[in-house]
Order: sequence, then C-alpha cells, then structure tokens
Amino acid sequence: MKTFSAKPSEIEKKWIVVDAEGLVLGRLASILAMRLRGKHKPSFTPHMDTGDYIVVINAEKVVLTGNKREGTSFFWHTGYPGGIKERTRAQLLDGKYPERVIMKAVERMLPEGPLGRKVLGNMRVYAGSEHPHAAQNPEILDVAALNRKNARG
Repeated sequence: MKTFSAKPSEIEKKWIVVDAEGLVLGRLASILAMRLRGKHKPSFTPHMDTGDYIVVINAEKVVLTGNKREGTSFFWHTGYPGGIKERTRAQLLDGKYPERVIMKAVERMLPEGPLGRKVLGNMRVYAGSEHPHAAQNPEILDVAALNRKNARG
C-alpha cells in the first residue's frame, strides 16, 4: 500500500467559527494551530495546506490562567540608546488590538517558513462578536465542550 499524499485538487477546506469568550488562551491556540495545519484530517500531508479556514470571535474575552496576564512581559528595542520597551499581556488585551494576542500564540505554534505563513493567513481574528464571513456558512466549533479545562469562567 502506498503512502497517501494529497494533491491540491483533492483538498477540501471548511470554514469554522470559534467563540473565544471564556476560553484559555494556550489551549485555544493549540486547537486552532492543529485545525489550521490540517492534522485533524486523515488526509493530512505535511508539505500541503490541508487545514480549514478559521474565524475567531470575541478575542478580547480570552482568559489567561495564573499570573500570566500581568506576569508575562514582551520586550522589544527601538534601536535607540535606552530604547527598551515592555508590554504585558494585560496591556495587549485591554489595548487597541486584543486579537493580536491570539494571532501571536497561534503563530508560535505553527512551523516557520512559507507554509506556516500561508496557513496563518487562513485564520481571521475579531475582537468583537461580529464577523463578515457569514456568506461562507461556517460551522461552529465548541472548543469548551472538547475538554472541561478549555474554559474558565
């Protein structure tokens, strides 16, 4: 028996909506990364984009356990002397673009390179509960029902 390798014409992609309200960030990100990559399908092929399109809503209401909200800091340098900057996850979630917290968490779970960038482009994240992808008839994925540890509330 030969090993199955998906061709671009054989790949079927679905649209999925995930409501992030009350979900734990790391657990949500690992499920999204698996779905984006296509590892949940029996037709998974490592060098092809076999994953689904994912729409995440209510990104601003994601939950961080323990002291991760205030305790985890992200640093960057402006390039000028004394230009080290710091921002906590709480500042990111309460700021102008709370959806970037989910985007970065999922991005860090995907492979680096052209395939990882292409797969990450299949995910749309929105801070509120509205999204413009109703025409694609997306299925609802209840991440909280997959494991009782996925949701805190």
